[in-house]
Amino acid sequence: MKSKHELPIGLRFSLLHRTFRQKMDEQLSQHGLTGAQFCVLGLLKKLEDQGRTDISQRDLENASRVTHPTMTEIIKRLEKKGFIDCRPRPDDRRYKIISSTAMVRQLGEEVKKEFAKIYIGRLPEEKSSSSAHTVTVMGCLISFTKAEYSSVREMV
Repeated sequence: MKSKHELPIGLRFSLLHRTFRQKMDEQLSQHGLTGAQFCVLGLLKKLEDQGRTDISQRDLENASRVTHPTMTEIIKRLEKKGFIDCRPRPDDRRYKIISSTAMVRQLGEEVKKEFAKIYIGRLPEEKSSSSAHTVTVMGCLISFTKAEYSSVREMV
């Protein structure tokens, strides 16, 4: 049997992704959340940090590439747990405006520190910064088009 370092890079990424998701879900369960719920909260906070005040369920569905029924369930659970507030849109009561509560900001800082301690804190300082850079560049390469790729190459 091959060691992890001898496996094809795509398979190694897949194993890394699955392991990270499993560990993330374990860590988030201590806060009463799943990884999917935490990702939605992160997207919501990102949109709010950009100055958005009219965030709808559709905005979160599009940003996370999740179906309407799935997002409906996630939003119901997050609202029940007190992480988000949903109120009808003034001009069209069929739509809800979604906003995060103070719990989200507090939780975000706690989880960020926990993850940094668990995943980054185990690496020597010089390795953690180069690892973070590599992950950032790889994320850019995956999401960019060919035209955008040329500008990213300068980062490498």
